[in-house]
Amino acid sequence: MNSLIIDAPISEEKKRELLYRGQLLVYSPTPNSLALVDFARKMVEAAFHPLEPETAQFHLPVEKYAAILSELKPKFIHAPESKKCIQGMLGDLGFSLEKTYFDVPRMRSSTSDDFLTSGIAYVFHPHRDTWYSAPMCQINWWLPIYPIVPENAMAFHPRYWSQAVGNGSAEYNYAEWNRTSRQNAAQFIKQDTRKQPKPEEPMELDPQIRVIAPPGGVLLFSAAHMHSSVPNNSGKTRFSIDFRTVNVDDVATRRGAANVDSACTGTTMGDYLRGTDLAHLPEKYFEMYETQPPIAKPEEFETATKA
Repeated sequence: MNSLIIDAPISEEKKRELLYRGQLLVYSPTPNSLALVDFARKMVEAAFHPLEPETAQFHLPVEKYAAILSELKPKFIHAPESKKCIQGMLGDLGFSLEKTYFDVPRMRSSTSDDFLTSGIAYVFHPHRDTWYSAPMCQINWWLPIYPIVPENAMAFHPRYWSQAVGNGSAEYNYAEWNRTSRQNAAQFIKQDTRKQPKPEEPMELDPQIRVIAPPGGVLLFSAAHMHSSVPNNSGKTRFSIDFRTVNVDDVATRRGAANVDSACTGTTMGDYLRGTDLAHLPEKYFEMYETQPPIAKPEEFETATKA
């Protein structure tokens, strides 16, 4: 459990099974992941011109830097080219476009030396995406735009795959977050006061896994995996892309990772778009995902994917 599997020539069904059991899957750049990274890089470089994006933070006041990101990131999210590349990536890695639904891709930035760590460039504490109303069948896709190093990567904390952590997810509702907190991220520059689910007990973050993929390399992991932003002291801003997918058959049967400690309400089901035509998931699934499934017992973890 919680091993790293690289370029495994396996079926989509097997990929999902392994991810639901806590494995991390890494794939070499594909034609469409490289196209997505190239598209993103051009947008980033245009936004920061004439500065180099990875070091622009050292030449701009933090308010100006945040303002650039607040314009750049929505443009990338809503660009038709971004969705087109994701549809291609799904095909590159053998995922069914008919049964796979994805949400819009997000551009992330992690600045060095605590330059900007809140709001539009939030540095994530240890968390599971399932604390934020993600379903247990959600798969996260992550890829760097520029080369990364261990000092500006993302960390996974494997000891917590099946170990519960006291957290504030019971107070989180996705619909309420969208209504009150998502749209004003750019205003939080010095401190982020938005209430988010966080660990409420001490954690031991070692051992940890940091995946160093090349630009366009694809990392897949379960939304139930405990992960965090590495404190960036590399001297360069990390730019990356992530998006999420669900398989409609797994949605219908509630197949996925076991619920370790998530108690949030609300659902992200309205965000996913079908790989073929960008149609939304059928609304009949929304109500069944308004609450997380019951917390699993330890012996249930190995059978979670059989549900």
